[in-house]
Amino acid sequence: MDRLKAMQVFVEVADRGSLSAAAIHLDMSRAMVSRYLAEMEQWVGVRLLHRTTRRLSLTPAGAETLPRCRQMLDMVGDLRNAVSTPDDSPRGLLRITTSMSFGSRHLASAITDYVKLHPGTSVDLMLVDRAVNLVEERVDLAVRITNDLDPNLIARKLAVCRSVVCASPEYLQREGVPARIEDLSLRNCLTHSYFGKSLWRFERDGEPVDVPVSGNISANEVSVLSRAAVEGAGIAMLPTYYAADYIASGRLRAILTQSKPQELGIYGVYVSRRQMPLILRSMLDFLVARLESTPWDKPVP
Repeated sequence: MDRLKAMQVFVEVADRGSLSAAAIHLDMSRAMVSRYLAEMEQWVGVRLLHRTTRRLSLTPAGAETLPRCRQMLDMVGDLRNAVSTPDDSPRGLLRITTSMSFGSRHLASAITDYVKLHPGTSVDLMLVDRAVNLVEERVDLAVRITNDLDPNLIARKLAVCRSVVCASPEYLQREGVPARIEDLSLRNCLTHSYFGKSLWRFERDGEPVDVPVSGNISANEVSVLSRAAVEGAGIAMLPTYYAADYIASGRLRAILTQSKPQELGIYGVYVSRRQMPLILRSMLDFLVARLESTPWDKPVP
């Protein structure tokens, strides 16, 4: 029996709560997962999991064994990293997901440069405007823009996402420029379905300020709101990574810049740091370097 593999299977099953979820993550059959578990229990001489038709749970012996298996797997990972040579390069397939707007605007070009730098790698990019279940959909890395991280996932901060309140010059000429952020409550605001649909958050003079907003257009995609704002439909709060080009070209104008919209983090999110593949680690390092030096990640003047 491959005891290291058996320990890895046991840990994955304990973490994910089912044989099927562990099988998907480990890319093996459910029957093989069950076999490794049985061999693991035979090796240690005790039952590690309570199995019912609805759920799995650790036995007292399993609860004692689990942290020791984690420690041993971490030690093996450290050993492999210590003896790896500088010539080792990332290889294999990486499945990544992010939003349509961020993926099309920035991540696609970053991935293109990454695979050029590492010819032995390939990337499967999924652009969706929903929170993908990384385990069920077999995704290695999600790039998410949020301040509400899932505590069950590992997250590495890649950059900061700043926002800007903006409108087209035509709209501002027609409707006038609001003098204070509180005036936004009286304007037609173009809102995101999942972020700030009815409340925009600001920081003014070091203090948080919440402003109720409403409007006749709401969408779950930044590109839709950007287009509507450019065509004079109303005022939008847009991430600078998407709005910067419109502002630079004069198609949108930043307003109310004395108050700073709430900042969000851009995170690389993944399931576990145990035995992290080199391709995942190198992609995270690459994205940190790439996004930290990106011009849109600077405050709008």
